[in-house]
Amino acid sequence: MHKAWIAAGAGLGVALAFVMLLVVGVYVVAGNLVNGVVSGSRGLAKGAVPAAYKPLVQTWGNLCPALSPPLLAAQLYQESGWNPTVVSPADARGIAQFIPSTWATHGIDGNGDGKRDIWDPNDAIPSAASYDCELAKYVKDVPGDVSDNMLAAYNAGAYRVIKAGGVPPIRETQNYVKRIRSLEQSFAAPVHRIDPTRQAAGAIAFAQKKLGTPYLWGGEGTPEQGGRFDCSGLTQAAYASVGIDLPRVANDQYNAGPHPARDQLLPGDLVFFSNDLTDSRAIHHVGIYVGGGYMIDAPRTGAVIRFDPVDTHDYFGATRVTEDGAKALPAKV
Repeated sequence: MHKAWIAAGAGLGVALAFVMLLVVGVYVVAGNLVNGVVSGSRGLAKGAVPAAYKPLVQTWGNLCPALSPPLLAAQLYQESGWNPTVVSPADARGIAQFIPSTWATHGIDGNGDGKRDIWDPNDAIPSAASYDCELAKYVKDVPGDVSDNMLAAYNAGAYRVIKAGGVPPIRETQNYVKRIRSLEQSFAAPVHRIDPTRQAAGAIAFAQKKLGTPYLWGGEGTPEQGGRFDCSGLTQAAYASVGIDLPRVANDQYNAGPHPARDQLLPGDLVFFSNDLTDSRAIHHVGIYVGGGYMIDAPRTGAVIRFDPVDTHDYFGATRVTEDGAKALPAKV
């Protein structure tokens, strides 16, 4: 990426002072937004779902009131990471991770070609939505949130949810529900103000200390690497310094929280750049927003960690990292 190095000599001191004001401002804004909420519509965040699957998720995610496109997207991402060929150790198959015996009963011909193909997302995604809504009917009279109970039934079976009177006290099931509901925020197009991340100031402070450090492809800042970083290594380390563990790869970091619009950016938001502005899986670069239209990033081989503008032709979007959002991400996608 060809970007301007704007901090040099006396200008660096001015820029650092500017950043420190922004860091303080994060806490001021956080204090003023106590009534802010993370709120999603039934629409999908820009590029969060691969373009090939977005129409399916948008259509079938509205199949019943307990389901929504962001919730269906979060479930599919948790199950397979959008990989239509994956097979789990339990022999769960395809993008929706159906076990063959479950597929035999609940798989549907989503695309109307006369076949029910567990490997075909055009059948598997509609089948996942259909199965979710069927489970929602089973647990509709169970106390608690119907979507939570639906997800718990998907993981543990409707009988256990009914018997427990809600999400059963099974750690795997409780974690499954929590992860997907957290991920749902990452796939939803926000319609209201999003709370600032309270760890943002610490992440910015970490990145600020690395200004001027040479870039290293694959760099994670280890002593063996001379403390050097690449773009996602820097953002991962910055948030690790405040206790939030992000994935190593930039396009997975995109799913670590809700997505503020460009005019809603706050210092500490991660900003992303993509070769395909319709697909988050094509993200190739990430930086940490510091305000005023600038970020701190590790741009490329031969450059140093520096301030760069975010408004470029390949600007994709942003993520407001949350602790729950990061914890919800699958270990490998």
